[in-house]
Amino acid sequence: MSKRTQSVRNLFAAGPDVVPTADTRQPMQRVASGAVRSLKDTFSEVERDYEELKQRVAEGALPVDLDPLLIDPSPFADRFADQDPSAVEALKTSFLEHGQEIPILVRNHPSETGRYQIAYGHRRVRAASELGVKVKAYVRELGDDRLVVAQGIENSAREDLTFIERSTFALKLEDGGFDRTLIQTALSVDRQEASKLINVGRAVPTWLSQAIGRAPKIGRPRWQELADLLKTEGAEAKARKEMGDKSFGNKSSDDRFIAVLRAVKAIDKLNSAKPHALSAKSADGSEIATLAVTGRVCKIQIDKDRDEAFARFLMDRIPDLYENFRQTASRSES
Repeated sequence: MSKRTQSVRNLFAAGPDVVPTADTRQPMQRVASGAVRSLKDTFSEVERDYEELKQRVAEGALPVDLDPLLIDPSPFADRFADQDPSAVEALKTSFLEHGQEIPILVRNHPSETGRYQIAYGHRRVRAASELGVKVKAYVRELGDDRLVVAQGIENSAREDLTFIERSTFALKLEDGGFDRTLIQTALSVDRQEASKLINVGRAVPTWLSQAIGRAPKIGRPRWQELADLLKTEGAEAKARKEMGDKSFGNKSSDDRFIAVLRAVKAIDKLNSAKPHALSAKSADGSEIATLAVTGRVCKIQIDKDRDEAFARFLMDRIPDLYENFRQTASRSES
């Protein structure tokens, strides 16, 4: 061991009552200034490392441990409440055996100091909360746009959201005033698919989609079928009646969907057997034409003896009327 090293050790080892001797005083005088400079350099380096660490944490580059009770869901929820309990239990087991391997992403709560909002990692937060442990999280400054994009990209990468969850998420963003382009980015879909998601989300009432749940095995075609059937008179009432059945809550999410679809189909068949008639009248109350809907056929009937000329006039203008209708419908969808 060098004299310099020994002298530095003696400097810190000596208590306040130790009186330096002639043997120890001279070496102390020779190395004191160098030792102090060395210590100052060390302290400066530690301070620099600490400041760099704080900066990286502030930028969200390093995870921190947070109390899960301080973390709120995203204001733009992309999941249904009835998450698969087995998935949460599997996470809890993983936490106990290996710790939390992948941090979640949160932002500082925009209106409540000391609280956070989740961008992704809802199940990990729930697992940590049930275990009573801290959750590792990246804390980043995220505006609403970046928050929803982070949510969407994370879930799209894992293909974790079901069709109806994606549909209701897209609708929530649409109603929240987000641009369609951002919705497409968040869900990794093109404009046409985004429109389909939003249209189904709007056609299926929230009370019904929440009652059915995630329905992981039910894709777009059958949700679209249900959305179309719900436009039938009495369909929503039939769906509510099915939900009130005692066995409904004991079914799996997929089976709840099938039960509702079957019930709504039954009312549609019943309605199809009955002809529906609408009447168009003139300003003086005279009947001009009637529309009869039977099954998949719509028939417009005009009195031949009285209005044959009008019928021919209408036929000539139907192509233009149809084109105007299509353009109007296209603008409404956009």
